[in-house]
Amino acid sequence: MTTARTHSFSFSGIFKIIIPIVICLLVGALAGYLQQSSIQNWYPHLNKPLLTPPNAVFPIAWTILYIFMGLSIGLVYLTDSDQKPALRNLFIFQLFLNFLWSMIFFVRQNITGGLICIVLLDWLVIWYAFRAWPIRKLSSILFWPYIAWLGFATYLNLFIYLHN
Repeated sequence: MTTARTHSFSFSGIFKIIIPIVICLLVGALAGYLQQSSIQNWYPHLNKPLLTPPNAVFPIAWTILYIFMGLSIGLVYLTDSDQKPALRNLFIFQLFLNFLWSMIFFVRQNITGGLICIVLLDWLVIWYAFRAWPIRKLSSILFWPYIAWLGFATYLNLFIYLHN
């Protein structure tokens, strides 16, 4: 386990924070755009649990989560840790699976594939938070709301799988 020094904030340091946030928001916006038709025409006809939030909640929650995700990896980039490449790779893979879930579940309307994808995403996000903890505790903590939301999304996906 390595101890990471953090850099003081500088102009380049700000970009190391801003760029990942923007990338996460763009990934989320693209997923939202591509799944829009299914959310309007397919998703309303599925049997969903009573705890399903209104559709307006999802873009608000995801915007906050994408900001936290980008901030998390940005803070990792500000450290001198030799674990940065491993965390970056975990982060990129989880962001890819995050996007892929939207494509599988909504665009392809594949509930089973979505469930498999989100379970893999759950584990990857937990692993990222676990690996980030010794490097930058705040980076790990910023993933905790994401982990909670994914747990809830997994519950929704599982219910939809079982009842449709």
